[in-house]
Amino acid sequence: MRWDVVGWGALALLLMAAETLAPGAFMLWMGFAAAAVFLILLVAPGLSILSQVALFVVLSFVSILVYRKWFRRRERQSDHPTLNRRAAQHIGRVVPLEQPIVAGRGRVKIGDAFWVVEGPDLAVGTSVRIVGTDGVNLHVEPAGEPVHAAGA
Repeated sequence: MRWDVVGWGALALLLMAAETLAPGAFMLWMGFAAAAVFLILLVAPGLSILSQVALFVVLSFVSILVYRKWFRRRERQSDHPTLNRRAAQHIGRVVPLEQPIVAGRGRVKIGDAFWVVEGPDLAVGTSVRIVGTDGVNLHVEPAGEPVHAAGA
């Protein structure tokens, strides 16, 4: 039994199985590279271990480039790009400050939730426009317009 051939076959299966546990299309393509090395060793059994590893590295690199060039750009674009990004859903809204922004941080209330905001120091009740996010923190700037009850 040729352990190098068995090893590459096992590595290919492990990488492809790992893709199901941590999806992201990265390990799958490395699994394809390991499968290619496995098939090459079946045809050309005389390759040294160093040559096998070098071939795996090159094929992994090529397979990931193929994925990025041909398959990633063909993925469907979501019709709701902010669906699982709650903070990003509030960009553009104008709301009053619940707590003043002091030393760059304050708080607003949107619906029934309080959000930490970052921006220039402003007094309580000042209308601010949400212009960006950083994780769960909202970046704001003075809005210069009154807040309506529907926006809060």
